[in-house]
Amino acid sequence: MFAAEIFMHRFLLTSPVRTLNPEEADWFYTPVYTTCDLTPNGLPLPFKSPRMMRSAIQLISSNWPYWNRTEGADHFFVVPHDFGACFHYQEEKAIERGILPLLQRATLVQTFGQRNHVCLKEGSITIPPYAPPQKMHSHLIPEKTPRSIFVYFRGLFYDVGNDPEGGYYARGARAAVWENFKDNPLFDVSTEHPTTYYEDMQRAVFCLCPLGWAPWSPRLVEAVIFGCIPVIIADDIVLPFADAIPWEEIGMFVDEKDVANLDTILTSIPLEMILRKQRLLANPSMKQAMLFPQPAQPGDAFHQVLNGLARKLPHDRSVYLKSGEKILNWTAGPVGDLKPW
Repeated sequence: MFAAEIFMHRFLLTSPVRTLNPEEADWFYTPVYTTCDLTPNGLPLPFKSPRMMRSAIQLISSNWPYWNRTEGADHFFVVPHDFGACFHYQEEKAIERGILPLLQRATLVQTFGQRNHVCLKEGSITIPPYAPPQKMHSHLIPEKTPRSIFVYFRGLFYDVGNDPEGGYYARGARAAVWENFKDNPLFDVSTEHPTTYYEDMQRAVFCLCPLGWAPWSPRLVEAVIFGCIPVIIADDIVLPFADAIPWEEIGMFVDEKDVANLDTILTSIPLEMILRKQRLLANPSMKQAMLFPQPAQPGDAFHQVLNGLARKLPHDRSVYLKSGEKILNWTAGPVGDLKPW
């Protein structure tokens, strides 16, 4: 789900928007691959990412003049970790660390988005998490298949390994789903991940998209692709590509404090509203905007990112520093982040 970093790079290598003449460039992109630093078990290891990012910026600022002209104001970085450039999956520690100071002038393309949050930089471009397009398309079932499941969810309710006390993970929202609805016949919820997961989503009316460690989840992409009305449980979430996807019209938003009332909320929705949301979800352009296909296709997530970058142009002269001027502090941040990669 962090692979947008890799696929964005692949897309740009062959895109007609790319120039090999840096003097013609509106934007500079540095592929750092911080999300490819994994534990032996294959889990993301974001804690060392600031060291890797600092080393990459040190490299480009030492070898070429372009970073130094603006201290990164005309550069963008893809940072698809849980809390973006705060580089931690636990919110308290992400907030404590803050956005890497060297990225303060750059534009961040990130999956994380939450209003009024330390880890959301103004001007960031929020993107969907990566979900494999070919794999999902290979599991499509006939469109006329009845939606016989009212509410569907598969995933963790408690992350015991990282939250042994319980209640901190997902700010308790997922635990509330389990405690209140595990025996409710309208709710098909479980920690099991069946081989029919994608098919089951296509048989469901509502798909729960609760926050986990961070507000976003791949379920958001999967729900849109499979025409399942996303029930978004993540207070103040900033959703991707709001100009291409009318989230308020296709989804349901439930406050974290109201999870215990999910059954009442969802059964109270008029049938006409459900059918309208399903018709909107069937629009191919909305599905396209959520995916990173290879090769790229018109209107896909790559092109939505380009639209976001284009809206931030032109860079006026104020982004260029005077000779010898410095704004960013290279030695700012936790001591551990300052170690060379």
